[in-house]
Amino acid sequence: MKAIKYLALAVIPLLFAACQDTEWDVITPKGDELYGNNSITDDGIITIRQLKEKYPNVFNTTDQNVKIEEDIKIKGRITGNDIRGNIHKQFVIQDETAAIVVDVNENGMSGYLAEGQEMILALKGLYIGGNAKQPEIGFPFNGNGIGRMSRSIFHQHFKLTKSPVQPVQPILFDEKMDKDEHCGKLVTLKNVSFADADGVSTFAPGDSSVTILGGCVNRTLNQYMESEVVVRTSTYAKFAANKLPYDEVNQRPRVVNITGIATRHLKNSDTWQILIRKESDIEIVK
Repeated sequence: MKAIKYLALAVIPLLFAACQDTEWDVITPKGDELYGNNSITDDGIITIRQLKEKYPNVFNTTDQNVKIEEDIKIKGRITGNDIRGNIHKQFVIQDETAAIVVDVNENGMSGYLAEGQEMILALKGLYIGGNAKQPEIGFPFNGNGIGRMSRSIFHQHFKLTKSPVQPVQPILFDEKMDKDEHCGKLVTLKNVSFADADGVSTFAPGDSSVTILGGCVNRTLNQYMESEVVVRTSTYAKFAANKLPYDEVNQRPRVVNITGIATRHLKNSDTWQILIRKESDIEIVK
Protein backbone atom coordinates (compact mmCIF):
# COMPACT_ATOMS: atom_id res chain seq x y z
CA MET A 1 0.00 0.00 0.00
CA LYS A 2 2.84 2.39 0.83
CA ALA A 3 4.39 1.76 -2.60
CA ILE A 4 1.09 2.64 -4.31
CA LYS A 5 0.74 5.75 -2.17
CA TYR A 6 4.22 7.00 -3.04
CA LEU A 7 3.67 6.25 -6.73
CA ALA A 8 0.47 8.29 -6.71
CA LEU A 9 2.25 11.20 -5.04
CA ALA A 10 4.95 11.07 -7.71
CA VAL A 11 2.46 11.02 -10.59
CA ILE A 12 0.32 13.96 -9.39
CA PRO A 13 3.02 16.64 -9.96
CA LEU A 14 3.62 15.27 -13.44
CA LEU A 15 -0.07 15.46 -14.28
CA PHE A 16 -0.24 18.98 -12.87
CA ALA A 17 2.73 20.09 -14.94
CA ALA A 18 1.19 18.61 -18.07
CA CYS A 19 -2.06 20.51 -17.45
CA GLN A 20 -0.17 23.75 -17.06
CA ASP A 21 1.42 23.57 -20.52
CA THR A 22 -0.68 22.14 -23.30
CA GLU A 23 1.13 24.26 -25.95
CA TRP A 24 3.48 21.49 -27.00
CA ASP A 25 5.10 23.42 -29.86
CA VAL A 26 6.66 26.04 -27.60
CA ILE A 27 10.17 26.76 -28.83
CA THR A 28 12.53 27.51 -25.96
CA PRO A 29 16.12 28.68 -26.52
CA LYS A 30 18.91 26.66 -24.96
CA GLY A 31 22.22 28.35 -24.43
CA ASP A 32 23.07 30.44 -27.50
CA GLU A 33 20.23 28.95 -29.55
CA LEU A 34 17.87 31.60 -30.91
CA TYR A 35 14.15 31.48 -31.38
CA GLY A 36 13.09 30.93 -34.97
CA ASN A 37 15.04 29.56 -37.89
CA ASN A 38 18.75 30.32 -37.70
CA SER A 39 19.37 28.95 -41.21
CA ILE A 40 17.65 31.93 -42.87
CA THR A 41 20.13 34.05 -44.85
CA ASP A 42 20.24 37.68 -46.00
CA ASP A 43 19.60 36.75 -49.63
CA GLY A 44 16.53 38.25 -51.29
CA ILE A 45 15.84 41.00 -48.77
CA ILE A 46 13.61 43.82 -50.00
CA THR A 47 12.26 46.86 -48.17
CA ILE A 48 8.81 46.88 -46.61
CA ARG A 49 7.82 49.62 -49.04
CA GLN A 50 8.87 47.44 -51.97
CA LEU A 51 6.81 44.60 -50.49
CA LYS A 52 3.71 46.80 -50.33
CA GLU A 53 4.31 47.99 -53.88
CA LYS A 54 4.35 44.38 -55.09
CA TYR A 55 0.81 43.82 -53.76
CA PRO A 56 -0.99 47.18 -54.10
CA ASN A 57 -4.46 45.87 -54.86
CA VAL A 58 -4.69 43.55 -51.86
CA PHE A 59 -4.96 46.53 -49.48
CA ASN A 60 -7.74 48.35 -51.31
CA THR A 61 -10.53 46.70 -49.35
CA THR A 62 -10.96 44.34 -46.42
CA ASP A 63 -11.06 40.54 -46.59
CA GLN A 64 -8.33 39.97 -49.15
CA ASN A 65 -5.13 37.97 -49.06
CA VAL A 66 -2.51 36.71 -51.50
CA LYS A 67 0.01 33.93 -50.95
CA ILE A 68 3.60 35.09 -51.37
CA GLU A 69 5.24 32.72 -53.84
CA GLU A 70 8.54 34.59 -54.32
CA ASP A 71 11.57 33.78 -52.20
CA ILE A 72 11.76 37.27 -50.69
CA LYS A 73 12.42 38.57 -47.18
CA ILE A 74 12.10 41.76 -45.19
CA LYS A 75 14.37 42.98 -42.42
CA GLY A 76 13.51 45.52 -39.78
CA ARG A 77 13.16 46.28 -36.10
CA ILE A 78 10.26 45.59 -33.76
CA THR A 79 8.30 48.72 -32.86
CA GLY A 80 5.23 47.17 -31.23
CA ASN A 81 4.65 43.94 -29.31
CA ASP A 82 2.35 42.45 -26.68
CA ILE A 83 4.33 43.61 -23.67
CA ARG A 84 1.30 45.21 -21.95
CA GLY A 85 -1.51 43.44 -23.74
CA ASN A 86 -2.79 46.28 -25.94
CA ILE A 87 -1.35 44.60 -29.03
CA HIS A 88 -2.62 41.02 -29.01
CA LYS A 89 -1.10 38.15 -30.99
CA GLN A 90 0.54 40.64 -33.34
CA PHE A 91 3.75 42.58 -33.61
CA VAL A 92 4.90 45.41 -35.84
CA ILE A 93 8.12 45.49 -37.84
CA GLN A 94 9.52 48.69 -39.38
CA ASP A 95 12.50 49.48 -41.58
CA GLU A 96 13.78 52.77 -42.97
CA THR A 97 10.97 52.88 -45.56
CA ALA A 98 7.72 51.57 -44.03
CA ALA A 99 6.11 49.28 -41.46
CA ILE A 100 3.78 46.28 -41.46
CA VAL A 101 1.77 44.27 -38.91
CA VAL A 102 2.49 40.54 -38.52
CA ASP A 103 -0.23 38.23 -37.13
CA VAL A 104 0.85 35.21 -35.05
CA ASN A 105 -1.22 32.92 -32.85
CA GLU A 106 1.13 33.20 -29.90
CA ASN A 107 1.17 34.98 -26.56
CA GLY A 108 4.20 36.46 -24.83
CA MET A 109 6.16 37.32 -27.97
CA SER A 110 7.61 40.39 -26.24
CA GLY A 111 9.83 37.94 -24.35
CA TYR A 112 12.00 37.53 -27.44
CA LEU A 113 10.72 40.22 -29.83
CA ALA A 114 11.70 43.24 -27.76
CA GLU A 115 11.25 46.77 -29.02
CA GLY A 116 14.28 47.50 -31.19
CA GLN A 117 15.14 43.85 -31.86
CA GLU A 118 16.16 43.38 -35.50
CA MET A 119 14.75 40.40 -37.36
CA ILE A 120 14.52 38.88 -40.84
CA LEU A 121 11.16 37.52 -41.98
CA ALA A 122 11.18 34.99 -44.84
CA LEU A 123 7.93 35.59 -46.71
CA LYS A 124 7.64 32.69 -49.15
CA GLY A 125 4.61 30.62 -48.19
CA LEU A 126 3.08 33.31 -45.97
CA TYR A 127 0.13 35.51 -46.92
CA ILE A 128 -0.20 39.27 -47.25
CA GLY A 129 -3.52 41.06 -47.04
CA GLY A 130 -5.51 44.06 -45.94
CA ASN A 131 -7.44 44.33 -42.69
CA ALA A 132 -9.52 47.48 -43.24
CA LYS A 133 -6.77 48.53 -45.68
CA GLN A 134 -4.15 47.97 -42.96
CA PRO A 135 -1.36 45.85 -44.52
CA GLU A 136 -0.71 42.65 -42.57
CA ILE A 137 1.24 39.41 -42.97
CA GLY A 138 -0.25 36.18 -41.71
CA PHE A 139 -2.47 33.36 -42.96
CA PRO A 140 -5.98 33.19 -44.46
CA PHE A 141 -8.86 33.92 -42.10
CA ASN A 142 -12.54 33.32 -42.92
CA GLY A 143 -11.72 32.50 -46.53
CA ASN A 144 -10.40 35.68 -48.09
CA GLY A 145 -9.45 37.59 -44.95
CA ILE A 146 -6.01 37.91 -43.37
CA GLY A 147 -5.43 36.48 -39.88
CA ARG A 148 -2.90 34.74 -37.68
CA MET A 149 -0.38 32.16 -38.75
CA SER A 150 0.37 29.35 -36.32
CA ARG A 151 3.27 29.67 -33.94
CA SER A 152 5.09 26.70 -35.48
CA ILE A 153 4.87 28.20 -38.97
CA PHE A 154 6.07 31.57 -37.69
CA HIS A 155 9.16 30.08 -36.06
CA GLN A 156 10.12 28.51 -39.39
CA HIS A 157 10.00 31.89 -41.11
CA PHE A 158 12.00 34.30 -38.98
CA LYS A 159 15.49 34.84 -37.70
CA LEU A 160 16.71 37.24 -35.03
CA THR A 161 19.86 39.04 -36.08
CA LYS A 162 22.78 39.68 -33.75
CA SER A 163 22.54 43.41 -34.30
CA PRO A 164 22.32 45.26 -30.95
CA VAL A 165 18.78 46.11 -29.84
CA GLN A 166 18.11 49.68 -30.96
CA PRO A 167 14.60 51.11 -30.54
CA VAL A 168 13.18 52.87 -33.60
CA GLN A 169 12.67 56.60 -33.17
CA PRO A 170 9.06 57.69 -33.74
CA ILE A 171 8.16 60.23 -36.39
CA LEU A 172 6.09 63.31 -35.57
CA PHE A 173 2.44 62.55 -36.23
CA ASP A 174 0.48 64.56 -38.78
CA GLU A 175 -3.15 63.60 -39.39
CA LYS A 176 -2.75 64.59 -43.05
CA MET A 177 0.20 62.28 -43.72
CA ASP A 178 -0.39 59.62 -46.38
CA LYS A 179 -1.98 56.54 -44.83
CA ASP A 180 -0.75 54.12 -47.48
CA GLU A 181 2.83 55.22 -46.84
CA HIS A 182 2.83 55.66 -43.07
CA CYS A 183 0.27 53.20 -41.68
CA GLY A 184 1.91 50.90 -39.16
CA LYS A 185 4.71 53.34 -38.29
CA LEU A 186 5.70 54.41 -34.80
CA VAL A 187 4.58 58.01 -34.24
CA THR A 188 4.37 60.64 -31.50
CA LEU A 189 1.46 63.04 -31.07
CA LYS A 190 2.66 66.21 -29.37
CA ASN A 191 0.72 68.37 -26.90
CA VAL A 192 -2.63 66.58 -26.96
CA SER A 193 -5.22 65.76 -24.30
CA PHE A 194 -8.00 63.21 -23.91
CA ALA A 195 -11.49 64.62 -24.41
CA ASP A 196 -12.98 62.20 -21.85
CA ALA A 197 -10.42 62.89 -19.11
CA ASP A 198 -12.38 63.98 -16.03
CA GLY A 199 -10.49 62.43 -13.12
CA VAL A 200 -12.70 59.34 -13.19
CA SER A 201 -12.80 57.91 -16.73
CA THR A 202 -10.29 55.19 -17.58
CA PHE A 203 -8.71 54.10 -20.86
CA ALA A 204 -10.96 51.07 -21.38
CA PRO A 205 -13.39 50.32 -18.53
CA GLY A 206 -14.97 47.35 -20.29
CA ASP A 207 -18.53 48.16 -19.23
CA SER A 208 -21.63 49.80 -20.66
CA SER A 209 -20.35 53.32 -19.93
CA VAL A 210 -18.50 53.35 -23.26
CA THR A 211 -18.83 51.83 -26.70
CA ILE A 212 -16.71 48.69 -27.03
CA LEU A 213 -15.72 47.71 -30.57
CA GLY A 214 -13.96 44.38 -30.97
CA GLY A 215 -13.03 44.30 -27.28
CA CYS A 216 -11.51 47.78 -27.48
CA VAL A 217 -12.40 51.35 -26.54
CA ASN A 218 -11.56 54.33 -28.75
CA ARG A 219 -10.84 57.61 -26.97
CA THR A 220 -10.91 60.94 -28.78
CA LEU A 221 -8.48 63.82 -28.37
CA ASN A 222 -9.39 67.47 -27.90
CA GLN A 223 -7.07 68.52 -30.70
CA TYR A 224 -8.61 66.29 -33.40
CA MET A 225 -12.00 65.34 -34.73
CA GLU A 226 -13.11 61.78 -34.05
CA SER A 227 -13.06 61.13 -37.80
CA GLU A 228 -9.36 62.08 -37.87
CA VAL A 229 -7.73 60.35 -34.89
CA VAL A 230 -8.68 58.01 -32.02
CA VAL A 231 -6.57 56.26 -29.38
CA ARG A 232 -7.49 52.59 -29.10
CA THR A 233 -7.12 50.53 -25.91
CA SER A 234 -8.05 46.89 -25.43
CA THR A 235 -10.16 46.11 -22.37
CA TYR A 236 -7.53 43.40 -21.69
CA ALA A 237 -4.57 45.82 -21.72
CA LYS A 238 -2.65 45.96 -18.44
CA PHE A 239 -3.33 49.69 -18.26
CA ALA A 240 -7.01 49.55 -19.32
CA ALA A 241 -8.18 50.54 -15.82
CA ASN A 242 -5.76 53.47 -15.52
CA LYS A 243 -7.39 56.89 -15.39
CA LEU A 244 -7.03 59.14 -18.42
CA PRO A 245 -4.43 61.87 -17.66
CA TYR A 246 -6.18 64.61 -15.70
CA ASP A 247 -4.94 67.69 -13.82
CA GLU A 248 -6.70 67.54 -10.45
CA VAL A 249 -5.39 70.95 -9.36
CA ASN A 250 -6.60 72.90 -12.38
CA GLN A 251 -9.55 70.59 -13.07
CA ARG A 252 -8.79 69.92 -16.72
CA PRO A 253 -7.34 67.18 -18.96
CA ARG A 254 -3.57 67.00 -18.81
CA VAL A 255 -1.51 67.89 -21.85
CA VAL A 256 0.54 64.87 -22.93
CA ASN A 257 2.73 63.47 -25.69
CA ILE A 258 1.47 60.11 -26.95
CA THR A 259 3.71 57.58 -28.71
CA GLY A 260 2.18 54.58 -30.44
CA ILE A 261 1.59 52.61 -33.61
CA ALA A 262 -0.42 54.53 -36.22
CA THR A 263 -2.88 52.05 -37.72
CA ARG A 264 -6.08 52.40 -39.72
CA HIS A 265 -9.43 52.22 -37.97
CA LEU A 266 -11.21 48.88 -38.43
CA LYS A 267 -14.57 50.47 -39.36
CA ASN A 268 -13.33 53.67 -40.99
CA SER A 269 -10.01 53.21 -42.74
CA ASP A 270 -9.70 56.96 -43.28
CA THR A 271 -9.35 57.46 -39.52
CA TRP A 272 -6.00 57.10 -37.76
CA GLN A 273 -6.11 54.66 -34.84
CA ILE A 274 -3.19 54.99 -32.42
CA LEU A 275 -2.14 51.90 -30.43
CA ILE A 276 -0.34 52.70 -27.19
CA ARG A 277 2.12 49.92 -26.32
CA LYS A 278 2.78 50.60 -22.64
CA GLU A 279 2.16 53.19 -19.93
CA SER A 280 5.40 55.08 -20.60
CA ASP A 281 4.12 55.85 -24.12
CA ILE A 282 2.17 58.67 -22.47
CA GLU A 283 4.43 61.51 -21.36
CA ILE A 284 3.01 64.30 -19.21
CA VAL A 285 3.96 67.71 -20.62
CA LYS A 286 5.16 69.92 -17.76
